[in-house]
Amino acid sequence: MISGMKDRKLWLGSAISIVLLIFLFRKLDYGALVSAFRRLDYRLLLPALGSTMVSYWLRAVRWRLLLLPMKRTELKNLFPATIIGYMANNLLPARLGEFVRAYALAKSESLTTSGVFASLVIDRLCDGFSVLLILVITLFTVHLPPGMEQVQRSLELGGYAIFGVYALVVSFLFALKRWNRATIRFVRLLLTPLPQRFALKIVSLMDAFMGGLRLSLRPAALGAVALTSLAIWTTAIWPVDLTLRAFGIILPVSASLFIMIFLVFAVMVPASPGYVGTYHAACVYGLMAFNVGKEEALSVALVIHALGFFPVIVLGLWYLGKANLSLKSIQAETERGER
Repeated sequence: MISGMKDRKLWLGSAISIVLLIFLFRKLDYGALVSAFRRLDYRLLLPALGSTMVSYWLRAVRWRLLLLPMKRTELKNLFPATIIGYMANNLLPARLGEFVRAYALAKSESLTTSGVFASLVIDRLCDGFSVLLILVITLFTVHLPPGMEQVQRSLELGGYAIFGVYALVVSFLFALKRWNRATIRFVRLLLTPLPQRFALKIVSLMDAFMGGLRLSLRPAALGAVALTSLAIWTTAIWPVDLTLRAFGIILPVSASLFIMIFLVFAVMVPASPGYVGTYHAACVYGLMAFNVGKEEALSVALVIHALGFFPVIVLGLWYLGKANLSLKSIQAETERGER
């Protein structure tokens, strides 16, 4: 059943990607697109790529902080596992990157995959709160051209939606930690309409997750995680500004924050592996809100996506081979875990 759900999600995501690509490339002035690339200052792409890699390295540092209650892990294992995970998200369906990331580190550090995966849930929550902060800053600093009021209102609604989702997730995790048995009984009740095998699998996964969930609540530890999160997103946003400048598009930093928010929303939408289509559409329509032409906006989208796509794939495959792992074997491990 889970496999079937993944297949349907893959087909839906692929269909969405294809439709968006058709909309992006239809009625396009390809001469203007080529002209935009001719103006590109390639020298600015090197620091953009470097900042992107630093962002991934900082993710490994934050992951190490989150894993400290479990084990003092090594950055020499954390960074490769991080890159392997993001590489997997670019290549595999159903966004298996988080499991691949957890599996790769668990193997190299002799940890349980469930425990490592639990730390990645907290990792994603940190990203969620970081995005909320970016959204608040953007709403107070960005000034869209006249006629774009509806876009700004849509951004506000998206912010409220994200806040609601994360409030629910945090509340659920708190309840699961504080009132474990009662919360699991409540989840079982909610899962009653579903097949028993599927419901039991969900409950067993929750038990395994809670067994591995550990987080230090010391102010120093939480402060270190918060500062690292700030650094992660600063180094992730800077390449957007550098790429815009490389094309001769000079916009305030708030515009890069605005585009990043669009990109974050885009990766939440079902899409083909690598977020093809959704990522490009978010960047294009985000830039068009600042009266940037469609062809120029698409050229920026293609470069920003390429900076975060191809280098990670090459480096991730290299690390995968070095660890004597393969995507096929990890997928097989995922399927065994679902049975």
